[in-house]
Amino acid sequence: MALFGLFGKKSDADVVRKHAERATNRRAQAVDRWEAIQALLRVGSPEAVEALMPRFAFYVDPSITDQEEKDAVFDGIVQLGSEAIVPVVGFLRKAESASWSIKILDRIATAEVVVEKLVALLSDMDTEYERDPQRKVQMLAALEERRDPRVARCVARFLADANETVRFHAAGALLSQPEAAAHRDDMLRCLCAEDSVRVRNRILEGFATREWDVGANLDAVRAKLAGGYTLDARGIPRRPQ
Repeated sequence: MALFGLFGKKSDADVVRKHAERATNRRAQAVDRWEAIQALLRVGSPEAVEALMPRFAFYVDPSITDQEEKDAVFDGIVQLGSEAIVPVVGFLRKAESASWSIKILDRIATAEVVVEKLVALLSDMDTEYERDPQRKVQMLAALEERRDPRVARCVARFLADANETVRFHAAGALLSQPEAAAHRDDMLRCLCAEDSVRVRNRILEGFATREWDVGANLDAVRAKLAGGYTLDARGIPRRPQ
């Protein structure tokens, strides 16, 4: 028994420790990296998922090898199911890109849980300048496709974000929610202060679709009209003819 314990099959933790670095080393030989990925996938534990997720953070040549490795990691993590939620969210919290993490979460968690995780992560972010807001942009874009009463309250503050693309997707995510009406004032403040034509037009499109008037902001909004938009007699934005 002592000999078996000493020289027998390695534990899952030993396998993870042995293969984690090589599986996510872009400079490793492709065959070695593939072997390490497969070893971690065979373990199939949350710890293995944590070790595998960084493989989504870099690209290798040739592209077919890159895609095969990422597809294998994706499929293996999805097979693990809900056990993978915690390490996937952990990676999402620190990764520069959110796209692969969100794709995985959509396969292993309910729609309500995915929104819960995205809203929680966004709630920890501020609206100040950051060098690369890609992760924030991707999460807001993902929320544009979902309907949940938690979304509008979460995304409204990003209408004042320092980044124009963040504001664009925040407006889209907000306007896609039934609760958007509660944030009309936030959208009007953004519209009246906004320099970006596409952000202004996205808000104007939302107001036009819902036939919302701009209230006492007629002059300020009129000064921001672009792309053929007009205001009718009731102060409702009208699309270009």
